[in-house]
Amino acid sequence: MKILVLNCGSSSVKYQLFELDGHTEHVLASGIVEEVGLGNPRLTHRRPGWPKVERSDLAVRDHRDAIRIVLDMLTDPETGVLSSVRELEAVGHRVVHGGERFATSVRITPAVMQALYENIPLAPLHNPPNIQGIEAVATLLPDVPQVGVFDTAFHQTMEPHAYLYAIPYRFYKKYGIRRYGFHGTSHRYVAQRAAEYLGRPLEELKIVTCHLGNGASITAVRHGQSVLTSMGFTPLEGLAMGTRCGDLDPAIVPFLMEKEGLDVAGINHLLNKESGVLGLSELSNDMRVFEEAIHAGPEHPHYERSVLVLKHYTFRIKRYIGSYAAVMGGLDCVVFTGGIGENFPEVCDWSCQGLEFLGIEGVKARRAGGQIVEASAPTSRIRVLIVPTNEELAIARDAYDIVRRGA
Repeated sequence: MKILVLNCGSSSVKYQLFELDGHTEHVLASGIVEEVGLGNPRLTHRRPGWPKVERSDLAVRDHRDAIRIVLDMLTDPETGVLSSVRELEAVGHRVVHGGERFATSVRITPAVMQALYENIPLAPLHNPPNIQGIEAVATLLPDVPQVGVFDTAFHQTMEPHAYLYAIPYRFYKKYGIRRYGFHGTSHRYVAQRAAEYLGRPLEELKIVTCHLGNGASITAVRHGQSVLTSMGFTPLEGLAMGTRCGDLDPAIVPFLMEKEGLDVAGINHLLNKESGVLGLSELSNDMRVFEEAIHAGPEHPHYERSVLVLKHYTFRIKRYIGSYAAVMGGLDCVVFTGGIGENFPEVCDWSCQGLEFLGIEGVKARRAGGQIVEASAPTSRIRVLIVPTNEELAIARDAYDIVRRGA
């Protein structure tokens, strides 16, 4: 079955084309259309074993134009891998927010679309482009089934005492204010991969999964279910991230608004776009900058600030690992994934220092390089793994299962 996976952002469309048959899984092509609806649209298209294709001579007014260009590339006699779009048997979409309506991936129907529109207030920046992508496919490929895979779905197994905030209960009933969590597709995927690597059923394991990228979150996965996750009502809560502050005393918000003369838009921008490691370092939101400085040593002009950033960043991770072990009543495995988790070994090492009392021993990480890496010592009771994530493959698998069984 040939399945196109789409991730529609506000001004981009990422895509991967998979072929699955229940036994084998292949990526046939991938790429991105950037600057959708903006001044300088460009396409990058990759096909395994072939030169990368880049184009900027494009007219891309909206997501429909972008997806039409993607389909043209996939069926192009020179760059494509399909003889016709009729070869596509399903399209899987990453959808950021499913609210409380969706605990699993679902086939897109009019009722599902109505629910996505109703969830726009919960994700005003993310759900509209996701919806636009679905509607574009419905126009361009009206006979191809579509599947929605939700970032929030995996976390719907949290219990009320874990997802509710200690504010008046009426605001939960009135506005849906609660912990939703995000990155659920990644957390689900790497937890399953870790269980396979360990040769144990996921249903008997207690795993902390750390998805660390420019956005970052940690999840307690007990017996295959999310019981607590660090992101909350929005992706702002939890760890320090590239530009997001993470956990913060709420009283700081009105204090800064008053002192700095900020309105709601201004404080939102400060906490979401100017904070995190960017704000703390006043250098960059790119962790590679700090990795380079730390490797260079004390002679590097940014060494001290980089050490501060890494200590702060990993201290929060360590705090979550310990607290989530307590929440689950034990721990079998810690997983690091995402662009930072897979490629910055010191993040794993420093996050696990001092956790010997839990049973984590001898952690010495290395870059994943696309493969699972065991970072902990052979004697470690709790295993520490670097597991490359693949959200697109997880979406393709869900689409395959749903379409195959006619759900």
